[in-house]
Formats: sequence, structure tokens, C-alpha cells
Amino acid sequence: MPRSRRSPLLLAGLLATSGVAHFAVPRQFDAVVPRSLPGKPRTWTHASGVAELALAAGLALPRTRKPAALAAAAFFVGVFPANVKMAVDWRDRPAPQKALAFGRLPLQIPLVLWARGVAKNQEGRV
Repeated sequence: MPRSRRSPLLLAGLLATSGVAHFAVPRQFDAVVPRSLPGKPRTWTHASGVAELALAAGLALPRTRKPAALAAAAFFVGVFPANVKMAVDWRDRPAPQKALAFGRLPLQIPLVLWARGVAKNQEGRV
């Protein structure tokens, strides 16, 4: 299968894995929910897990791939504040953890571009 045809499925796999992790190990996700959001962090953890699973399903199906890819790009932008919170909270941790937290910040850019690329590659397809 050519790379461009695998790309949506790889992105779907990434989102599905993350979505499942939100339910399997929710505590780590609860910790990065910005305090400014209303309600309990666990509610946001589960909601974002459901969103990731729904986006994964949408990306896996050709008929819904383009809107799901555009929604995934928006989702990656929307969760950026949680990554910023993690970097701020982990700034005094040991170097490997700090590197992980700060390293996640620029990774949002290729994720957004990847999702947009999947959407663009779907133009004209059914």
C-alpha cells in the first residue's frame, strides 16, 4: 500500500491508541487538564478519549475521512493548552521528564499538518 494511502490509517491508529490510553491510565491525563476548564479533570480526560476514538473511526472510513481529518487538525490545536500545562508543571522534574514535556510542544505542528495533509489527499475522492 502506498504511503499516502497508509497515512490516514496510521493517524487513525495513533488517535485510537491515545484514546484507549485515556481510559486505561486516566490519571496521567487528568494531571494535564487545565484548571481553567469547568468540571472535573476526569470528565475532560474521558471526553478527549472519546473524541480521539471517534476521530480514529472517522479517519479509518474513506467516506468520513476528510471531515475527520479536519476535525483531528482542530483537535490537535485544541489540546495544545494541556501540553503547555504539562511543560509548565514538569519544569522542575528530572531532565528526561522535562525533555519529554517540552518535546511534546513542537510535535503538535506536524500532527496538525499531517491531519491537514490527509484531508487534502481526500479531495475529489469518495
